[in-house]
Amino acid sequence: MHDTERDRIFNEWLAGHKGILFKVVHAYAFEHSDRQDLFQEIAVQVWRSVGAFRGESSVPTWMYRVALNTAIAWTRKEGRHRRGKEPLEAVEGLLTAASSGTPDPRVEWLYHKIAQLKDVDRSVALLLLDGFSYKEIAAILGLTESNVGVKINRIKSALAGKHMEEAKS
Repeated sequence: MHDTERDRIFNEWLAGHKGILFKVVHAYAFEHSDRQDLFQEIAVQVWRSVGAFRGESSVPTWMYRVALNTAIAWTRKEGRHRRGKEPLEAVEGLLTAASSGTPDPRVEWLYHKIAQLKDVDRSVALLLLDGFSYKEIAAILGLTESNVGVKINRIKSALAGKHMEEAKS
């Protein structure tokens, strides 16, 4: 594949699916400079991988896989990115873009709690919220469907427990 063709495909995919990259970036990086670095890293990986796309999945599914794998590797490599898991202020715009523009505190709470999950669990939660099936989540993350089901049940239980704890206080 020539670079001009790769550039054309990359630009088309990025224009159509950059929201996927933004969601992943905002779930894995919490400071503005870190988000910029991670977005750039993911974009580079997507660009490099365009030629490897075989069409066995949809473009959004494939981009999620590249973005999540890159984000997980970046987080592990850069331990300093784990220290600031609280601020998610920049996620507000992305999460409420489809709504009236007023941030829903329930959505903010949910994404704040998702940010505190382990890397793979965070990925599972994001994909589930985006409407991917267990089978698609398993394919994207390289897990079995049953493992995805177990993780989703544990995530739901943990989030429900945290919600109940906070409701009591």
